Amino acid sequence: MLDDGDTVTEVTHRSWFGRLGSAIKGIVVGTVLVIAAVVLLSWNEGRAVDRSRALASGAAAVVPAAVDRVDPANEGRLLHVSGTATTTDRLTDPTFGIAVTALRLVRTVEMYQWREETSSETREKLGGGTETVTTYRYSRGWDSRLADSSRFKQPEGHRNPSAMPLTSQSWQAGHVTLGAFRLSEDLVSRIDRSRPLALADHAASLPAAVVGRPVGRHGEELYLGQDPAAPQVGDLRVRFAVVEPTAVSVVSQQYGDGFVPFATPTGEVELLEEGIVPADAMFRTAEQENTLLTWILRLVGFVVMTIGLRAALSILAVAASVIPLLGQVVGAGLSLIAGTLALALSLVVIALAWIAQRPVLGIGLLVAGAAVTVALVVLRRRAAASPAGTVRS
Repeated sequence: MLDDGDTVTEVTHRSWFGRLGSAIKGIVVGTVLVIAAVVLLSWNEGRAVDRSRALASGAAAVVPAAVDRVDPANEGRLLHVSGTATTTDRLTDPTFGIAVTALRLVRTVEMYQWREETSSETREKLGGGTETVTTYRYSRGWDSRLADSSRFKQPEGHRNPSAMPLTSQSWQAGHVTLGAFRLSEDLVSRIDRSRPLALADHAASLPAAVVGRPVGRHGEELYLGQDPAAPQVGDLRVRFAVVEPTAVSVVSQQYGDGFVPFATPTGEVELLEEGIVPADAMFRTAEQENTLLTWILRLVGFVVMTIGLRAALSILAVAASVIPLLGQVVGAGLSLIAGTLALALSLVVIALAWIAQRPVLGIGLLVAGAAVTVALVVLRRRAAASPAGTVRS
């Protein structure tokens, strides 16, 4: 049904047997997710140790160097240099005729289009079946990605163009120097401090129309449509930004008059930071980034394992849902058990991965995982014994 508020509501029903079949499939899916989590956690610990050791090797090998000349004696050595990354390359957006001397020119395109937002609520029914109410809300707004309206629940009245007539794009200088050194494409790509491009300086080069739409300036944006105050589906707005020559610090291996990553037994080292930054501070930042990434991936592994265990155990909640309240209680308990087991297993996996690398920390984590597991077992036994103790009294 289509509501006055431009929303579509759909009600679906599912039988207890249908849910049971899905729960059986959930055992397989959950097992796969648990295995994937174990692989991710194991790989992440090895990656973290290798990166840490590579950075330590780099910090021990790095030497300062003058940026204004290339010293042949430093060939193959890990250098730390600071200076201004600059270029004489002229970057041009051929569609709009905008040309700048910069490290990078970035064009961002957004289209006014329909968007679909979905929300759903599921209610359990007596007998184990469910009723799901799904609401699809439609609104219009700006987005740099095309929303495929053919996939909307209610595409009629919410049609978007089949493709973006103009896309976001960037152009990067091919010849960038840091004093007497050339910077590689990868190093230049890491310089990302940009500023909006002032379109007033390029008004004379702008075309009258692009992709069949009139081009007009609207503040620091270009508007491709009739009226920016009353946008229509399919209208475009375009912004430009530039990365200008700026001070940077680089830690990399000298190779001729350029740089290549410095190889260590456990990985490569090549660092760049904007500004004049000492080498030791750059290595500290890199180590902090490594630590942050490690914890993010640990959290991802834990969440994936929790979801997998919960999916594998969901058949118990479905079986109990013949009585809705009982199913909800069992489901909540299974979620708690899945989270606790995932925490314990994650700690064990991390510990096993670290024992080969750093035995003391690895054994400590293994003990912590064992403690969580024991605590879970004790709590379950107490919970199971509590009703019996009540009856005896």
